[in-house]
Amino acid sequence: MNHKKMHIVLTAGGTGGHMFPARALAEELLSRGHRVSLVTDTRGQGFGNDLQDVTVHRVSAAGVAGSGLIKKAMSLCKLAIGAFQARKLLGSLNADAVVAFGGYASVPAGLAGSQLGIPLYLHEQNAVLGRANRLLAGKAKRICTSFRNVSHVPVGQEAKVALTGNPVRPAIMDIREIPFSIPEGENKFHILVTGGSQGASVFNTVIPEALALIPEEMRKRLHVSQQVRGEGSENIAAIYQKNGIKADLKPFFDDMPERLGQAHIAICRSGASTITELAAAGRPAILVPYPHATDDHQTDNARDFTDAGAGWLMTQACLDTKNLAERLISLFSHTQLLQRAASCANEHAITGAASNLADVICGSKADNGDEPSTSENVSTGAAA
Repeated sequence: MNHKKMHIVLTAGGTGGHMFPARALAEELLSRGHRVSLVTDTRGQGFGNDLQDVTVHRVSAAGVAGSGLIKKAMSLCKLAIGAFQARKLLGSLNADAVVAFGGYASVPAGLAGSQLGIPLYLHEQNAVLGRANRLLAGKAKRICTSFRNVSHVPVGQEAKVALTGNPVRPAIMDIREIPFSIPEGENKFHILVTGGSQGASVFNTVIPEALALIPEEMRKRLHVSQQVRGEGSENIAAIYQKNGIKADLKPFFDDMPERLGQAHIAICRSGASTITELAAAGRPAILVPYPHATDDHQTDNARDFTDAGAGWLMTQACLDTKNLAERLISLFSHTQLLQRAASCANEHAITGAASNLADVICGSKADNGDEPSTSENVSTGAAA
């Protein structure tokens, strides 16, 4: 076992999907007595005031995907400046390892670390290796993944892949202790509807109308918790009230773990955090991938979950009131399907992700003579 106290630099984009697993790893590393720093861009919020043992540094960065030529040139300049800043920073920190979590804010520190000979580790949250991670893959010692099936790993880098999982909040892991059970008699069927960090306006129009098509005796048993952002909540509430459906509508649920624990089915997007939390909680879902996600990675995420028998994939193009109503009527009429999907979700979860990731970086598995497990199915793709 490696008992050396290390200084590990984490680098991540500012979004929650990148920042949360970085934070989970930071907490795990601090609990092991290691020193942790975070490098992000000027937009990154860091880990908040409750993780003050982590020093936050900011460098220049910008994304280049989907931009015009002038914007791409400006973004590349910012990345170059950021790499220079990061090289100077890392040289002063005496870091033992750099861990990049994706997003273009992670590129400068990742590049600088490799130039300085500091071991570089990548963590990918999605079933498609992100563009920033693809750029850094050739320089990385390990590519730690959250899904068993990962695409777009650059040719020649497949042997670096190690399946560690994607960390989830402790409150979500606690749901695993709550058995999934179908309500008896007149008890409520709980439906949780979320659209991810950006919301999903299509859910606001399709889902209420679809539930209105369900037979009255089923509608009376429904309890809907729906995330509604922007305008239109009054119209949605009116549809539910007109059809005798109990509904809680909010732009954000601060008790999401409790609602997920109560849910008999979720209807949601298929971002990495969402998929990971559904599996950890052991709850089935109808997944509607966001069609404009980079490299269509949400479809790959959804397929990983649904191929395991844990839910059902509906593309946004096929999401209409009739199709959704028919699906829900079938599931509510054959509840053993929901029970089986919940069991599959539970079995599909990869637990202990933060600890797994820390083991790879700190070398404890290698010290015991074992290599981290390689993802079962890695497909390659040219870096974008």
